[in-house]
Amino acid sequence: SWRSYWGAEQTGGRRRVLLDIAGCQRGLKNGRGVHIVFRYYFMALCVIIADHAAKWLVSTYMKIGQEIPLIPGVLGLASIRNKGAAFGILQGQITFLIIATTVVLIGIMLYLPKAHREKTILPYGLALILGGALGNFIDRVFKGEVVDMIQVRFFHFPVFNVADSFLCIGVLIVLIHSLTESRHKDEELKEVVK
Repeated sequence: SWRSYWGAEQTGGRRRVLLDIAGCQRGLKNGRGVHIVFRYYFMALCVIIADHAAKWLVSTYMKIGQEIPLIPGVLGLASIRNKGAAFGILQGQITFLIIATTVVLIGIMLYLPKAHREKTILPYGLALILGGALGNFIDRVFKGEVVDMIQVRFFHFPVFNVADSFLCIGVLIVLIHSLTESRHKDEELKEVVK
């Protein structure tokens, strides 16, 4: 009867809920969930360390405006101070950049656990963006400017730094994820229509 069916469904539902709760408790007890999410924050920390190590070396051993060729005509180092955003845009807008970056950082940190549960490349991209944004954010807050040092010589391009590089790689990963997800949704929609 429908009552027997409804009772069985309720019992099965309760069992599934209890199993899910038990799994969550075991995961929290073992610290697996925390450790997995911590992986992305560790990636961001590595980006910050690499970025600030490069900035310290340039600030310590190069004069402002000094240039050192690494690969003649292709790549070099240049000691530049940037009071704007990545690649020299928004010059002098430090307050705006600090507020905007703060909002972005909070958003990424809140979204990272959810992104991890989706089991895609998205959290890795967000981790790189987080590290790159924090690397420059620290300089803007404490120094009012950012140290740039990587100079592309084979075409005209603004001098940038390690944080900018990882930030761009992170954005590229997020874009690839978005395009892939969009394609999957289109394919699923076509299957439903069929």
